[in-house]
Amino acid sequence: MRASTKPILAARRRRQLHPFFFRIGPVGLSICSVLLISLMAVLYLAQLGQAVTANQEIQRLHRQQAMLAREDQDLAQQIAQEQSPVYIAARAKAMGLIPADPKTVIVLVISHLKPIPSDDQHSQP
Repeated sequence: MRASTKPILAARRRRQLHPFFFRIGPVGLSICSVLLISLMAVLYLAQLGQAVTANQEIQRLHRQQAMLAREDQDLAQQIAQEQSPVYIAARAKAMGLIPADPKTVIVLVISHLKPIPSDDQHSQP
């Protein structure tokens, strides 16, 4: 009797060790496969949507960077133009200012004031 029970015990153990999907049959296996493929497709489309959104954001930031670079260049050119001596003289003349005559300039000296420090000296309060 012992010899005949060994194959039965072995078959029972093998049956217990089989994965679940071998026991559900071809219809259940097909349904599980369709569900898994659908889930993978949904996850792929979600990642693709995120990638497209990130790419659009990158393109928007590149356009903004180019626009700001052009604006910076225009402002630098405007500053250079407005700092030129010719421009300053023309603006002063348009405002009705005239060059000062060194013979008529009066200089006031106030003895108790401290001199203004130059740019290379750092004043600490």
